[in-house]
Parts: sequence; C-alpha cells; structure tokens
Amino acid sequence: MAFISDALNRIQPSATIAISNKALALKAEGKDVIGLAAGEPDFDTPDNIKDAAIAAIRAGKTKYTAVDGIPELKAAICAKFKRENGLDYKPSQVSVGTGGKQVLFNALMATVNPGDEVIIPAPYWVSYPDIVMLAGGVPVVVQTTLENNFKLKGADLEKAITPKTKWLILNSPSNPSGAAYSKAELKQLTDVLVKHPHVWILTDDMYEHLVYDDFEFFTPAQMEPKLYDRTLTMNGVSKSYCMTGWRIGYGAGPEVLIKAMSKLQSQSTSNPSSIAQWAAVEALNGKQDFIAANNKVFKERRDLVVSMLNQAKGLSCPTPEGAFYVYPSCAGAIGKAAPSGNVIKTDEDFVTELLAAEGVAAVHGAAFGSSPFFRISYATATPVLEDACMRIQRFCGNLK
Repeated sequence: MAFISDALNRIQPSATIAISNKALALKAEGKDVIGLAAGEPDFDTPDNIKDAAIAAIRAGKTKYTAVDGIPELKAAICAKFKRENGLDYKPSQVSVGTGGKQVLFNALMATVNPGDEVIIPAPYWVSYPDIVMLAGGVPVVVQTTLENNFKLKGADLEKAITPKTKWLILNSPSNPSGAAYSKAELKQLTDVLVKHPHVWILTDDMYEHLVYDDFEFFTPAQMEPKLYDRTLTMNGVSKSYCMTGWRIGYGAGPEVLIKAMSKLQSQSTSNPSSIAQWAAVEALNGKQDFIAANNKVFKERRDLVVSMLNQAKGLSCPTPEGAFYVYPSCAGAIGKAAPSGNVIKTDEDFVTELLAAEGVAAVHGAAFGSSPFFRISYATATPVLEDACMRIQRFCGNLK
C-alpha cells in the first residue's frame, strides 16, 4: 500500500523555489552565481510598516486573532478596494490568509469538486494547476502567444468554457510574463463571462501597483459589475509593499465563499501572524509614495533587461506592462550545442546550460506551461542585472 496520498502524487514541487534553492546551494559552494529566479523585490520593507509591527509587539498584540483577519485589517482592505478599485465590500466579505497563495488555495479547495474544470491561461504562475489538481479539479490550460503579448483573447476563453467549468483564474499583471490587460482587453473577457453565469472568476491582482508607462489597472469586478457576485478579487502586500516574508494576502468576494474559506482555514493554519497583520494595516492605510519611487527603478531595470536580451543571439524579449519579470523566447537557441557540448532541445536545457556555463539562474518556460521561453526576475540591483544580461549574451553567442 502506497504511503503517500494519491492527491499529493498529483502535484509537483514549485519549480521557481527549486531553482532558487539550486542557485543558493551553488553560491554556498563558492560558485559565482546570479540568481534571477525568485520573484521578490530587493527593496526593504518601508520603516513605517516595520515600526507598526514593533509597536504591535510592544503593545502585546501577539495573541491569536480571528481566523481570517483582525477587524482593523479587514477595514483597511475594504477602504483600499473602495479607494483604488471603486469596489464596495463589507468586512464579512473579506478573508485574510498567510500570503496570497493561501487565499487561492482556500478558494479552490473550498469550491472545486472532482471533475470540475478551472481555466488557466498559459503562461501561468506555477502553483495554479497544482492547487486545482490537489482539489481534484481539472486544469484547462489555454495557450496564449508571444504575438498577442501573452494575453487571453475573448474567443479563446469562449472556446474553453464547458458545462463543467467552475472557475477562470486571471492574473494581471502576470507572473511570469509581466503582461497586463488594458481596459479594452479585459472587456473582451468580461463580455464572454457575463454570458456564462456558472463560471466564477478568481482574479490574482498581486502585482496591481507594479505597472509602467502610464498603464491603467482594472480588475474584472470593477470592470463589469454583473460579475461582482461571482468574483474573488485577490491581492496582498508582498510585492508592492516589499513584504514577501510577512506572508499576508487577502481576498474579497461573496459571503458564502468567504465563509467556506474561513471554515477551511480554521482547520488548517488558523490566523495569519498577528504582528504581520498589524504591519499590513499600516501598509494599506499609511503613506504610499515609495511605490512610485520603486516603480521608477523597476521600469529602468525592465528597459535595460529587455534591450540587452534582445541583443542576445537567438532571443526575443517583449516589453511587459507590469510586475518585475520578462519572459523571452529562446526558440533561436533550440537545436544548438552549448559550451558543454550538450545540444539544447528544450527551454529547460537552455536554463540548465546557462547556469552551468555562466552562473545565471533563470526559470524555464515549461514550468509556467509555455515553451520555449524562460523567466527572469529583474527585482535585483541594476549592476547585477547588467552583469547577468552580459553573461546571457555571451552564452547565446557561444552556442554552435
């Protein structure tokens, strides 16, 4: 009798975490490695947020809290949605989890039955299909194209919907491509969804504030009020507020869904860290000016990386609207021999040989459901990025 559950055997470990760990291990051995695999801002958490956490500790706010968030944080989340997205939510419609990943996990585990289909545009964040499969659902992956800037088209969404469709997961700006849906592009999708009242929308807005070139962000429930009653609008403080390790994510949606998610959380982790919750209250209610300052740096880095990768032989890199990733095609490198003598047959071969030859750690596109591409995070110091891109150019130039 197998000891490990069938459910666990349906999923794989996170590829992004695996590659980051590999880069760290090589660094520990003294190798000269530049890790561009992790999606984590290199900026420190702002001082006002740190101070709020320290004040919470000193005030003894270190006990258990309500399972899915303190009232003060739920109020701050409701105010954020009203202020920035024009969405009205009550605290009873808000769930706070240990990072955005738990909010997604709770929503899918609480609603997906065996055989239910969940539409996921590719390239996708690595965890979406695995969480669906863990819940017993069927990920329906819809490929997008480089020509369409990795965005799902209304006609492709229409084709993917069946009577078994339970959810559409939409991530904008996207991890891994950085692609973000304009108002017109989003309307194409919401027009289709209005026609299919059995389909729920799970929107991952984690990179909402990380947009460039005057891009204007919209979220589906804001765009189309008819979808409000079947949308979970998910967000968090990890990326925009440089709080990845604090582990606070949140979602807002219909009370019936939020109650189900809370029930599940009550039997898994219970409440997120009380101290991190108080820090998140300050993040959402406090000054926001550092976001624009950080974005200015991110945009400069994006432009540098896109320019340098497009100068590398065999690579083609589109300019993303948001997040802090680029997702270049390495199609021009397939079939060529690396300095090791190994022939590059896949994007996984490409990133493996790149790490071996030049010490640059990136994530292969297959991990995100789209090949032949790879993902680079530009959330690291500009001189380091410049060095990494020069190494990539050299690697591509040495392919035979």
